[in-house]
Amino acid sequence: MKPFLDQDFLLESPSAQWLYHEVASKAPIIDYHCHLSPEQVASNHQFRNLYEIWLAGDHYKWRAMRSAGMPERFCTGDATDWEKFMAWAQTVPQTLRNPLYHWTHLELRDPFGIEGKLLSPATANEIWTACNEKLATPAFRAHGLMAHFDVQVVCTTDDPTDSLQWHLEHAKNPNAATRLYPTWRPDRVLLIDQPQVWNDWVDKLSAVVEVAIETLDDLRQALKRRHDFFHATGCRLSDHGLETAYAEPYTEEDLELIFTNARQGRTVSSADVAQFRSALLYEMAVWDHERGWVQQFHFGAMRNNNSRAFAALGPDTGFDSMGDWPIARPLSLFLDRLDATNQLAKTILYNHNPRDNDLFATLIGNFQDGSVAGKIQFGAAWWFLDQRLGIEAQLDSLSSMGLLSRFVGMLTDSRSFLSYSRHEYFRRLLCNRIGDEVERGLLPNDRGLLTELIRGVCFTNARDYFGLALGQGRGAT
Repeated sequence: MKPFLDQDFLLESPSAQWLYHEVASKAPIIDYHCHLSPEQVASNHQFRNLYEIWLAGDHYKWRAMRSAGMPERFCTGDATDWEKFMAWAQTVPQTLRNPLYHWTHLELRDPFGIEGKLLSPATANEIWTACNEKLATPAFRAHGLMAHFDVQVVCTTDDPTDSLQWHLEHAKNPNAATRLYPTWRPDRVLLIDQPQVWNDWVDKLSAVVEVAIETLDDLRQALKRRHDFFHATGCRLSDHGLETAYAEPYTEEDLELIFTNARQGRTVSSADVAQFRSALLYEMAVWDHERGWVQQFHFGAMRNNNSRAFAALGPDTGFDSMGDWPIARPLSLFLDRLDATNQLAKTILYNHNPRDNDLFATLIGNFQDGSVAGKIQFGAAWWFLDQRLGIEAQLDSLSSMGLLSRFVGMLTDSRSFLSYSRHEYFRRLLCNRIGDEVERGLLPNDRGLLTELIRGVCFTNARDYFGLALGQGRGAT
C-alpha cells in the first residue's frame, strides 16, 4: 500500500517521478494572479499565528466548516483565533476526497515540515504550537516565505481607485527576491445595475483623480488616467471577473443616456447594462493593447447566492458557485471586434463551468495570429475546478485542441502566503499526466523534449509571455 502524501504523492510512474523531482520542483514561481495583500508583501508582514496566515479570509475552508456543522462564529465571527483553528481541525477529518484535505497537509509539510501527522482535534495543539513557533522567526515572515517557495513575481488584484502605495514602497528594493506588481481590476465600474454601489464607487474615483465625473466622457477620462497611473507603477496585466462576455451593439447616444440615468440613481434595464458593459470592456481592452498588457477574463461565477449571508457578511465569504450563462457567441464577437482592427491584446480566458472546457480550448485557436506564441490562452483550472479532476480536464482539453507546450501554467488565486502548495499540486498532476503517457508509449521518452515542455509550463512560458522583470530568486534564469 502506498503511503499517504509521500515524496511521490500523485506521481504514479518512474517517468512522472523523474519529471517532477528533476524538473518541475526546481522551477521558480510566477504568481501572475493572486489576492495577496500588497501591504503584507511590502511590509514583510509577520503573522501572529497559524490562524492569521492560514484561515483568515479563506472561503474554501469556511464552506467546508459550515457543511460540517460549524457555527458561523468559528468562520467569520467573534471566536478566538485558537477556537477557529480548533474548529478547522475538527473539520479536516471530514474533508476526505475534497482537495482541502490534500492542500491542508501539503501546506503543513511545506513550509512547516510537519510530516506523518494528520490534522485532527488530537493533533491540533501540537501542530498549532509548532507552526506558531516557526511563524515567530524571520524566515516565516512574508518575504521569507516567498523566497522559500522561489516566488519571483507576485501580481496582486487592485481596484482602479487604489493608491498602489505598497507597490511603490516595495519597488524601492530592486534586489527583492520577489517583485510585486499591481493588476488592473475594474469590475466596479461595470456595476451599473446597482446604482447606489456604482455611484459610491464613481464618487470615489472622482475624488482620486480630483475631477468631477458628471458625464460619460468624464468617466472615461478618469479611468484612462488611472490606467496610465497603473502602467507607470509597473502594471502589465488587467483582470475582469464577469458572469459572461458582453458584445452588444450600442451608440454613443445610448451610452450617454444610460450613464445619465445611472448617475442620477435611476434603475437601468438589463439591456442597458449589457450595452454599457460591452462599451466599457471594449474601450479598456483597447487601452490594454495600446500599453502592451495582458488581459485576463474570469467567466462564470454566480456570486452572493445567499442573500441573508450577504447582508450579514458581505461578498467573498463562501457563498458563490458555478453559473451557466451562454458564453460562446458573445465571447467570440467581443474578441473578433478587437482582432478586426488588430487591437486584441494578449488574452487569458478562464472558465468556471467544466462544460466549457472544450469550448474555450477551441475558441482560443480562432484568434492566434502568429505575433506571439500562445497569444490567446485557455487559463488554468479556476476556483471550483482547481482540484485533481478539474486540473486534469483542463490539461486534456488544451492538449487535445491547442498547444500545451505554450501554456503559461498555474497561479494561486489566493489570499494566503501558504497557497504556493497549489503550484506543487498542479506540477505533480502535470508530471503524472505526461509521465503516464511516456510509460504507455504515447509520448517519446526523450528527456530533453520532456524537460522543455514541463519547465515551459511551470515557468519559462509565463516568464516570456508576461515580460515582467523577475525577483532575485534562486532560479531567475
